[in-house]
Amino acid sequence: MALEDLLDTDHQARVVWDFCRGLDLDPLYELIGSREGGPGRAAIDPRLCVALWLYATLEGVGSARALAWLCGNHNAFRWLCGGVSVNYHTLSDFRVGHVDLLDRLLTHSVAVLREQGLVDLNRVAHDGMRVRASAGAASFHRRPTLEECLHEAEDQVARLKEELDDDPSAPSRRHAAARERAARERAERLRQALERLPELEAKKKADE
Repeated sequence: MALEDLLDTDHQARVVWDFCRGLDLDPLYELIGSREGGPGRAAIDPRLCVALWLYATLEGVGSARALAWLCGNHNAFRWLCGGVSVNYHTLSDFRVGHVDLLDRLLTHSVAVLREQGLVDLNRVAHDGMRVRASAGAASFHRRPTLEECLHEAEDQVARLKEELDDDPSAPSRRHAAARERAARERAERLRQALERLPELEAKKKADE
């Protein structure tokens, strides 16, 4: 299947790429030492790296290793790469090498895309669980304010940055632990509910 046929025309990855095409990334391009026809290995296009990290941020992916795997195995990330080979070291070095600029760029980009209702956000909770936050396109969804989106984006970028060097299996372990904890809490609530039954039955008889 051709790369262009991998995604629907309104897929979120296409929105991200169109948005990134309009970004002013001159500060990143000015830092590239290699030039066409000159010595040294050709540098990867910073616009591609920004697009990959922005889409990863929306999808709740912070690990460079996980992102590298997705670039070779997930259709949306493969489409963004457009046939360009991207590895873990390139992605990690880019994220670390421009940390302040990217923190600001990713945060503001997520915030304005969310505020305009253009994208969903796979939010990262404190326990590592991911929760999909709708873009609010449906009429019954209240579109969040820019301030709300900014706070949401700041939290997302900060949490994901902590996962940069994580093994891709780390989020799965956190999810398993969270599910186990939720199951224990659910069982305890069920026990408490059963204990309340006699109380309700007694109350009903007293009211009769």
